[in-house]
Amino acid sequence: MDDPPTSDAAARASEREAMMRRVDELLVETARETGVARLAPGVRAAMLAVPRHAFVPDDVSDRAYVDAALPIGCHRTISQPFIVALMTELAAAGPDSVVLEIGTGSGYQAAVLAELAQHVYTIEIVPELARRSAAVLAELGYANVEVCHGDGFGGWEEHAPFDVILVTAAGPEPPAPLVRQLRPGGRMVLPVGPRSQLQELLLLRKSEAGAIETERVLPVAFIPLVRESGEAGGP
Repeated sequence: MDDPPTSDAAARASEREAMMRRVDELLVETARETGVARLAPGVRAAMLAVPRHAFVPDDVSDRAYVDAALPIGCHRTISQPFIVALMTELAAAGPDSVVLEIGTGSGYQAAVLAELAQHVYTIEIVPELARRSAAVLAELGYANVEVCHGDGFGGWEEHAPFDVILVTAAGPEPPAPLVRQLRPGGRMVLPVGPRSQLQELLLLRKSEAGAIETERVLPVAFIPLVRESGEAGGP
């Protein structure tokens, strides 16, 4: 009998399975803080479907499925898979959801969201990263993702309101324009806190009446939310 065929695709799929086993372990370990002991089947399937190695530079491609943040250039990183999985789970995007992401970075989080949502709008302030992530997403066939180069602090009014808003950089408080652009019944997931210390991952829920309920989830470390002026985002 011939040896079973091997390929880079099969090897990468095996690496994703191993990555998700580690994510599953971390979810159990942090469940008392997060309230999330396991991923919804759709979120887990999305994490397994997205080729994380396509979103990282070649020199760190061999570490693409390690549960760690990795450098992507421009003084930015691709987030730890556990954090991507947790934020995606908290966002609870569904097949009819319109999603806004602030901080495209590599495009990996946008791709995971695109596996679940109807459409993802994502804004990146670094022009090189915006161009690169748009190219990778297009090459992988994510036609339901639109990348914009710009200052994400003000959101994307043209396409508001959004069912889900996910922010991948930390400011001192949730940006008021994003809160306004969140649809009643919607969810926002974002880190909030000082730029030089650990922040807190927050889940904001907007009631049908427009009231905001805030849940503190987990200590995290994100880069600061930067404005076009170069300053960290403020109110």
